[in-house]
Amino acid sequence: MRVAQKVSIITGGARGIGRAAVELFAAEGAIVYAVDLSFDEPFTSESVQIVEMDVTSPEQWDVLVKRVLSDHHRIDILFNNAGAVGSYDGIADISFDDWHRIIDLNLNGVFYGTKAVLPAMREAGKGAMVHTSSMWGYVGASGVAAYTASKAAVRSLSKNVALTYAAEGIRSNSIHPGIIGTPMVMAQDKSLTQDLIDKTPIGRLGTPLEVAHGALFLASDDASYITGTELVIDGGSTAQ
Repeated sequence: MRVAQKVSIITGGARGIGRAAVELFAAEGAIVYAVDLSFDEPFTSESVQIVEMDVTSPEQWDVLVKRVLSDHHRIDILFNNAGAVGSYDGIADISFDDWHRIIDLNLNGVFYGTKAVLPAMREAGKGAMVHTSSMWGYVGASGVAAYTASKAAVRSLSKNVALTYAAEGIRSNSIHPGIIGTPMVMAQDKSLTQDLIDKTPIGRLGTPLEVAHGALFLASDDASYITGTELVIDGGSTAQ
């Protein structure tokens, strides 16, 4: 029970890494608010509360935080996980609308969530944040201009939060998944996915649960002396 009774908010919780994290955190004792635009399947754990909201709306974040504080008077963990590739276009080809949409979800959504929970964590004098970046936020990639830019920014933003609020007992770290077998990845072009697998030293897709375990570690008290760093979960891709 590594996060027993920890009040946790997990975004992108309907599927993929987020859903795996919701189920894992709940199994490890957390009280979880699973956030996404919509949910296809319920959760079996009674400790999971489903919240249908848009992480790109600061107003909806404020409503969620007020609800959580009304229910439990604290927020212990924020896992900013919601995000999407959105477009594989490079700068020359990506539309302005796609650029702004992807940046809004992948970066601004993290900023809004972080800003919304900070007052409660600062008042409590403790808290842990984990932010999902990407291996492509750690190293470069061709194409996917908005995705790589947003995920690199999440990495830096996480460090900023860590350094700004460390003295107040708040930790912030980022995770950097490689090619993971999420519904989003499984729905994309199979040749693209296979090319990425072929470039992965371990030679297979990662699983959402493998990434969720990394997030659980960073959010738990096992990582109490870890802040401002990255956990790369990419099957060895960025070691090359």
